[in-house]
Amino acid sequence: MHLRICTIVTAWMVLALYGSLLVALGWFLKPETIQHFLTSERTLFSIRLSLLAATLAAGSAVVLAMPAAYALSRYRFAGRQVIETILEMPLVVSPAALGAMLLIFFNHPVGEWIQTHWFQLVFTFAGVVLAQFLTVLGIAVRLIKTAFDNVPAELETVARSLGASPSYAWFTITLPLAWRGILAAFILSWAKALGEFGATIMIAGTMAMRTETLPIAIFLRLATADLEGTAALIVVLVGLGLSALYLARQVAGKSLHA
Repeated sequence: MHLRICTIVTAWMVLALYGSLLVALGWFLKPETIQHFLTSERTLFSIRLSLLAATLAAGSAVVLAMPAAYALSRYRFAGRQVIETILEMPLVVSPAALGAMLLIFFNHPVGEWIQTHWFQLVFTFAGVVLAQFLTVLGIAVRLIKTAFDNVPAELETVARSLGASPSYAWFTITLPLAWRGILAAFILSWAKALGEFGATIMIAGTMAMRTETLPIAIFLRLATADLEGTAALIVVLVGLGLSALYLARQVAGKSLHA
């Protein structure tokens, strides 16, 4: 009984810790303040930019992550452990450092050639998407690998023994059984990309009405000591992020009970 009480109290303490931060925002918020910032052209631009960039980054990450995650889930091959270790890099390297690595790469001859002959990435919308993509790719691969791990490999073996090709078995058996996990991975990657700041500011800068995502808008408001504007933007970002996380939990929960 004592263990139950102690653990539950600790869980409520965690809630109180983060909840107090959210409650403190209310001190600086007024209905007219929220209405003003939510209807301003600059705020609407930041919201649209953030939603579009996060969707493109998360979608691209999931598309690349699916075959990579399947390979890590089903096959044993040379370099597999190295790949799995490198995927952890966004967890041990700060987003700012990852963004700095991107910036250094584009000052390398190969990076300069890409920007000269292909398209500009530094201080552009494409740079925002790239920074978010690299931040969430490892997460997407990990989550989708877990989804594939939960699909019994024996089902694919049986399908192939009945004449199905490996690709046909993948599309007709593996993907339909893993789709909820893949969708949850996309939603979580999207939420992570939406709140990404460090790598984005390094590669895309803080250009108002051009590369100003919601996290960067929050940074710029805070830099001018505009606490009301900062609080209003945080509420928007937290609202979008927590809604996405709730949706991901619902999708993942249904997959576990399917």
